[in-house]
Amino acid sequence: MANDTNRLIDMLYERIEDAKSPALKPNMSMVDRDEMLDLLDELRAQLPVEIKRAQELLAAREKFVDDAKRDVDRMMRQAELEAKTKVSDSEVLYAAKEKARQIVAQAEERARKLYQVANEYAEDALGRTEEAVQAALDEVKQSRVRFRTVSSAKMQEQRDRLDGKMDVENGGDSE
Repeated sequence: MANDTNRLIDMLYERIEDAKSPALKPNMSMVDRDEMLDLLDELRAQLPVEIKRAQELLAAREKFVDDAKRDVDRMMRQAELEAKTKVSDSEVLYAAKEKARQIVAQAEERARKLYQVANEYAEDALGRTEEAVQAALDEVKQSRVRFRTVSSAKMQEQRDRLDGKMDVENGGDSE
């Protein structure tokens, strides 16, 4: 899905990059408005998929943490049961409790690391998605401004031509 989003952004970038420039405005470009809007619609449709993927990752992380806690509880019960069978030997009991404590500490550390990694991944994925959308939006805004500028210039050019014809038809007596 991230490839689809990146592909759409790349396509937008290419279309804008390859856009033709008007003869008198080399720093401006004209793009096919419908094509740009279609690409943006596709991009908009992909974003919920990216967000859903991040949410699924968070849910999987929570399930993993819950499973790890259940495993720890099971191991604790097992360790306690083993310790009870050897109550007469306090050294064995101490070793079992220490082993259970180590298992719990390891499981908690592992769960904490997984939680951190999942959060970082989700934050990174959402950040990249936000940047991609913002970049695409900025390109569209720039294209829109260039389009308006070119359109205004063409309209003014047409008005000037029409005014020039009117002056010629009136015999140049416009003063």
